Amino acid sequence: MDLQLNGKLALVSGSTAGIGYAIAHTLAQEGASVIVNGRSQASVDEAVDRIRAETHGTVVGYAGDLSRADAAEEAVRRHPGIAILVNNLGIFEAKAFEDIPDEDWQRFFDVNVLSGVRLARLVLPEMRRANWGRIIFISSESGVQIPTEMIHYGVTKTAQLAVSRGLAESVAGTNITVNSVLPGPTKSRGVGDFVEGLARSSDKSFEQVEAEFFEHVRPTSLIKRFASPQEVASLVAYVASPLASATTGAALRVDGGVVKSAF
Repeated sequence: MDLQLNGKLALVSGSTAGIGYAIAHTLAQEGASVIVNGRSQASVDEAVDRIRAETHGTVVGYAGDLSRADAAEEAVRRHPGIAILVNNLGIFEAKAFEDIPDEDWQRFFDVNVLSGVRLARLVLPEMRRANWGRIIFISSESGVQIPTEMIHYGVTKTAQLAVSRGLAESVAGTNITVNSVLPGPTKSRGVGDFVEGLARSSDKSFEQVEAEFFEHVRPTSLIKRFASPQEVASLVAYVASPLASATTGAALRVDGGVVKSAF
């Protein structure tokens, strides 16, 4: 399928590894010009080089913390004409509710929510002038089923759903769409490292630890395994394309069936 992304400029925040990297790679493979983002110049350069080599696409990098207003403003100023914004930047950690201080709540909101809000606000004027754009928030099934082990994370993922739907309403009648994509348990770099560490410490294989996780922690999963970042990226690439012109204001699950609901 031709996703008709040739000539579209895409910014993917937090895209040097994991889901973000897979999204940037897939968009470049489909013909979009891609801005890869990460906090360090070294990680950005490495990701850009790999994606260029593997896709032969037009890929540039922006090193900066996009949870900061000055970095977000500079990124958009340096790269005018962003037609596709994928708000993937995010952090997570397991912590008991009683142990989450105000500072952590603020940090999670700044990174997971406000970064995407700010970037959307910055790119929207050009999208309105062009009467075309795609804004995608990478939320999580944790925004629907709040995990008790990281309530602050779940709250920020729910907030993304609200922002996404509200923003979609605000651009009604245009050719700009706004959607959220909700991955479930995914073998991103952080999750993979965590599971492999558990496997080593318990003298088990990755597959054994994975099976136990889906038996005891996420038993509602229908695929009974971690999704790959590429499986998430494939959905995002379609939603970012002109082919998805009637899909807007939606919360699109790629969660392996973890959310026990038909809707």
